[in-house]
Amino acid sequence: MVAQIAYQEAMKTPRVSAHRRTPEERTIRRSLNAKAAEEAVGPITRGCEIYGLSKGQFSLVDLVLHCLRASGPADVVISTWTAAGADIEFAYKLLSEGSIRSLRFLVDFSFPARARSYCAALRERFGDEAIRITKNHCKFVLIRNEAWNLVLRTSMNLNENRRLENYEISDDRDLADYLASVVDSLFAAETGAAAFGKRPWDHCKAFEGFWQEAGAEGSEAAMRNSTDVKKYFGDGPLDNDIRRAGICHAKGGMLR
Repeated sequence: MVAQIAYQEAMKTPRVSAHRRTPEERTIRRSLNAKAAEEAVGPITRGCEIYGLSKGQFSLVDLVLHCLRASGPADVVISTWTAAGADIEFAYKLLSEGSIRSLRFLVDFSFPARARSYCAALRERFGDEAIRITKNHCKFVLIRNEAWNLVLRTSMNLNENRRLENYEISDDRDLADYLASVVDSLFAAETGAAAFGKRPWDHCKAFEGFWQEAGAEGSEAAMRNSTDVKKYFGDGPLDNDIRRAGICHAKGGMLR
């Protein structure tokens, strides 16, 4: 509770970003037929802002690797909705080789039950203290060291997905500081072990409480009627229900 109150107090600070590069400062890569990330993105330079699309010919990890080749060894944060085993292993290889100095993850609360084997691989490779769980659909990567502040914003998850995806790579200290402050607040709110011990319902409720006044909790009625509860914890025979994946905290027909 103390950590959550501290997080709530931190989130009272205005965190609205009005940053926007002028069209003259942005490079648009029209390279949908490029076969690799380095070909599609091109050189990464100081102060860059590069926007492009892919059709699945490279992954988020490929973009991270291209950025790391420009920045050199760096501290990395990955925020994703889901992750796949091959990409987790490749990220671990980069960490082991020293290309990544430190690595932290934000993942969605449904990930431990929805993708149990991938979540287990993530925990085994990086440890619970490197991972935080919240209601998360925000995909971005921070790559930072003494010389670079790269922010990769994308529609891609940490997996291979042959769909139309977008990416934007910026070397921008203010933007990186803003996202890092949110990540730091989430990591300060609880320990990794505590996060994995929470029930999905608790994650939903905590998420609502984080952005309310200190000490306030999310409305239980609002939780029961929320999109997430209806999407992931449906009781109908054709509904999605991640409780059926092996984690069950049912009481009276409702997730608790």
